[in-house]
Parts: sequence; structure tokens; C-alpha cells
Amino acid sequence: MSCYERFCLAPFINFACATKPILYQRRKVVPLCEGRVLEVGMGSALNLPYYDPARVEFVWGLEPSAAMRDKARKNLTQSPVEVRLIDLPGEEIPLEDNSVDTVLLTYTLCTIPDWHGALRQMRRVLKPGGRLIFSEHGRAPDAGVRRWQERVNPLWKKLAGGCNLNRPIPALIEEGGFAVAQLDSMYLPSTPRLLGYNYWGVAQIG
Repeated sequence: MSCYERFCLAPFINFACATKPILYQRRKVVPLCEGRVLEVGMGSALNLPYYDPARVEFVWGLEPSAAMRDKARKNLTQSPVEVRLIDLPGEEIPLEDNSVDTVLLTYTLCTIPDWHGALRQMRRVLKPGGRLIFSEHGRAPDAGVRRWQERVNPLWKKLAGGCNLNRPIPALIEEGGFAVAQLDSMYLPSTPRLLGYNYWGVAQIG
């Protein structure tokens, strides 16, 4: 773990992912999870307060960053559900085929380098009839905002740990073998438009 990752990047990501609008989005989607849940990119475990323990058996928390796992410790001790941490990236999910009832993605797909491989892995472990629940920021619908996203993205990606501003989230999910069953989108309030176009919804195996 580098000093930059521990003392700069991890605190920045934790702050950015815990703003009021982002937490409101988490509150919308996390309670939809049920059964055995795979949360890909658990980060500092900001989603844990929103799980419904009456619906969730346990959560596999996939998080490759040691710095983010360190930040998750406090939230893990207060979790309403059992969490089983996995310190691997989304492209390497060490679970059996058809072993997961729900896959949860919150502000993760923007960062995964091999997003296509990661989504294939999620599809592999998801049971027939299971659901992929997501809330992600990505490509804006307005041409002017998209142009700025394209201009800023190379520098932003370097500074923000690989985060991309301009990924077309629903299209990526469908290219990964899922069918989007429910989809909402909007600019989040009190958030820069370059960062704040949010997609959220539910997908199933296509």
C-alpha cells in the first residue's frame, strides 16, 4: 500500500462516496438486496447500515484495496448483517457458479479496469432469477457535459484511483450479459455535473 493510497486516495474516495446525495442513492438500492449478497467494491463499507437483516443471509464484501478495507473496520463492527470480506478485484470472484442471490454495485463500475471480465464473473456467480442491483455515476446525457467529461477524464482517472467519469453504465451492464429490467437516472443535487449523472436500477441475466 503506497502512502498516496493510504493518506490521500482512500480518504478522498471515502469522503466523495459519503456525501449526502450519494448516501441517499445508497438508501434507495441497498434495501432491495436479499439472500446471499455479493457486494463488489465494498470500499469503506458505507452500504452496511442500509441492508435489511430480515432479507439478507450474509454479504460477501469484495474489496481489493487494503487502504479501503482498513477504513471499513469501524463500519464492519457495527454491521446489521454478517460480512465475509474477500480481498480480490471484481475480475477475480472466488465463488462457485450460481451461488449468489444478489450482486450489488455502488460506485464501483466506474473504476474496474476490466469491467467486461468483472461483469462476466458476476453473471457466472449469480443464480438463475437473481438480480444485479446498481447505483453508478457515468456518462451524462447532455452533449456539453459529455465533452467536458471526455476532456477531464484522463487527468481525473489518474488522480481518482482509476475512476472514469464517462462510462455508459446501462450499456456496459448489458454488454456484460445482463438485461436491465428497471432504470432511473438523474443529475444528483449539490454535485458537479461532470461527476453527478447517476444511473440506478435492477438487471437480470440476459
